[in-house]
Amino acid sequence: MTTASDTPPTSDKAQQLDAVSVIGQGETRQVQRITPEDQRVLPPGTSPQKVLNRLPGVSVQANDAFGANEESQTITLRGFNTTRLGYTMDGLPLGDNAYGNYNGLNISRALIAENLTSVELAEGIGSLGTPSTSDLGGAIQYFSSDPSKTFGGKVSQTIGSDNNRRTYARIDTGDYHGFSMYLSGIHAGADMWASPNSPTSTKQFNGKAVYEFGEGNRITAFADTSRTSQADYTYLSKSGMQRGLGWDWNLYAPDWQRALAAAYCSPAYTKGTVKDARCGFSGGVDNIDDAYYLSRALRNDNLYYLAGDFAVADGVTLHTQVYHHEDEGQGHWWAPGQKSNPGTAQELPISLRSTNYTINRNGAIASLQYEIGGHHLEAGVWYEKNNHHVERNFYYITGPINDDRFLTNPDRRLFSQDYVITTKQAYIQDSFKLLEDKLSVDVGVKSPHTSMVARELPGVESPYANGRIDAGKAFLPQIGAAYELAPGQEFFLSYAKNIAAFQGGGAGGPLSVTQAAFNATRGTLKPEQSRTWDGGFRSTGRFYEASIAVYDVRFDNRLLSLNPCPSIEQGTRPECNTAFVNVGSVKSQGAELTFILKPIKGLEWYNSVSYNDSTYEDNYVANGAIVPVKGKTTVDTPRKMFASEISWHQGPWFASLRGKYTGKRYYTYTNDQSVAGATSFDLGAGYSFGPLMGLKDLALALNVTNLTDKRYATNLTAFAGTDPNGRALAFHASAPRQSFLTLSAEF
Repeated sequence: MTTASDTPPTSDKAQQLDAVSVIGQGETRQVQRITPEDQRVLPPGTSPQKVLNRLPGVSVQANDAFGANEESQTITLRGFNTTRLGYTMDGLPLGDNAYGNYNGLNISRALIAENLTSVELAEGIGSLGTPSTSDLGGAIQYFSSDPSKTFGGKVSQTIGSDNNRRTYARIDTGDYHGFSMYLSGIHAGADMWASPNSPTSTKQFNGKAVYEFGEGNRITAFADTSRTSQADYTYLSKSGMQRGLGWDWNLYAPDWQRALAAAYCSPAYTKGTVKDARCGFSGGVDNIDDAYYLSRALRNDNLYYLAGDFAVADGVTLHTQVYHHEDEGQGHWWAPGQKSNPGTAQELPISLRSTNYTINRNGAIASLQYEIGGHHLEAGVWYEKNNHHVERNFYYITGPINDDRFLTNPDRRLFSQDYVITTKQAYIQDSFKLLEDKLSVDVGVKSPHTSMVARELPGVESPYANGRIDAGKAFLPQIGAAYELAPGQEFFLSYAKNIAAFQGGGAGGPLSVTQAAFNATRGTLKPEQSRTWDGGFRSTGRFYEASIAVYDVRFDNRLLSLNPCPSIEQGTRPECNTAFVNVGSVKSQGAELTFILKPIKGLEWYNSVSYNDSTYEDNYVANGAIVPVKGKTTVDTPRKMFASEISWHQGPWFASLRGKYTGKRYYTYTNDQSVAGATSFDLGAGYSFGPLMGLKDLALALNVTNLTDKRYATNLTAFAGTDPNGRALAFHASAPRQSFLTLSAEF
């Protein structure tokens, strides 16, 4: 629910957020905020998404210290997973955060971490003006810092465990007759924390310019370029852990012969029950999926926006924004059992698989705000056209090669689809006060509409569907109220309905199936939708801030990729092809508590506690059998979480210690398998030398992640109905303890 302080984001808002309540005082929804000070406990370059992990109800997982490895990066909130939340940066839509990109990009590739000024998390109900087609369970808004009004700059160098090296530089022009600008960049690299120590690298540029003129007029331009190459870790299973593979088990490289021996055990080289003579497992491995030779993700992004905020008349303001995003990505996997050079003397049991993505999207946002007679009226529109392409290829090899580059000229092409995704959304809202301004009320509606058209290109081995699928709703209401009992003491209550667009392309979705499967389901699929009640109490005083929230959520039309028929009938009829199927509803209820104690200046103790009960409401049919999930806890949803952080800042010194407990999580829908709860700690400390050698400041900081070296299952990578023997490759391992030292200079 949008309020006067929660309008379509501008840089003004980004600056103001540092001064407002972190528990969302004055909002009619459950809203919490993160400021730059909250990032000090984590090393420079940490993903802004990982910073959110201390907030109530939030579980952020990744298998690297920075939380930036996208294959392993996940976030869950109140029973909703990563792709069912909304994401924006300075009001620009970032898509649904899917690893297989099709409509956006991760915040780490959109914004350099040091240029982040704040994050706003709407837990459950995102504002009406949020440009997102996936915000069923809430919205995350990131804000970039503005240029400084004075000339200066900053340079920092980080070194750390596993050959981590990161250089950041920024220069600000200062204000010249209302114009200010900064240019900034990073160059970062690191090795994996486990063998084979493959390198990950990032090169990124951010530039931002602001021109302010007249009374309340402002033009903002932003540019981002990002070039990332991430070495990806292997997946783990409970069975593999029992066989002694261990938390540091990873890839076969550089042992090519061991990778070949395992690949010769694939079904492609099995004749009846007789295995190929070259087949051989070793060291606790007993199947071809326990490991592979290498894996890598490459992403190149360019992102631009131009925004304007204008005082067009007394009490009337206009916000406009246009943006462009283009992405090229490849995900590489050395696939065992996929032959290279088949039938020749150079035949090998491994080929290099590449999933290729491109995005070219353009969009525009506009909103008008009008203050009249105690009412804050607001209306806005959003339009985006996204041209997306996805294909999967295989490349023949004769031995190990360097795949830290974009591959061309494939030997096989499995599928190749072009998508045109068009999004239109409008909203209108009124915010006003009653009862001597003690009661604040927001009421409004939005109307989202998304069409997705897919076209399969010729000359492929396993063609996907051609077709169109739409998701839209003419009337989605939101209403919220906040009542001030006394200064700093308020109740709030809000209600909202929302729908999500269908996923597509790189993330899969209803069109990433055969033509027969799509034709059989296209008339029956409905967009996923949610209904949310959200309420609570906030209290602030001289030495504390506190918030308690309760919620009740219903999530309907949940989609899964299934084959409903018995195995003997699969593929014999259109309805017996694997397709996306509506598997019913989820019910979520829970409570969240935040308490921040500030007993003396420079000392803060932050605590958050959450309890969530999310369960499936319906059984479903897969492979001709009923999967009994009704009443079972939703996957990847911890019931209990607790975070605590104590921060101290005195003169030139600062120190922070953060701990987070995340409860048990299931990775099977029937709840027959789970990963244990775990507690991890992070430490940050530093000293500022002040002005020195002509510099404004010289500072040294130490960060230690996973302080106690606790090893545990981080993100859950795959879900299944059941896994009685623990064979599913279901999770990644946490990173071990790592240390980082940063020297920074401001001038």
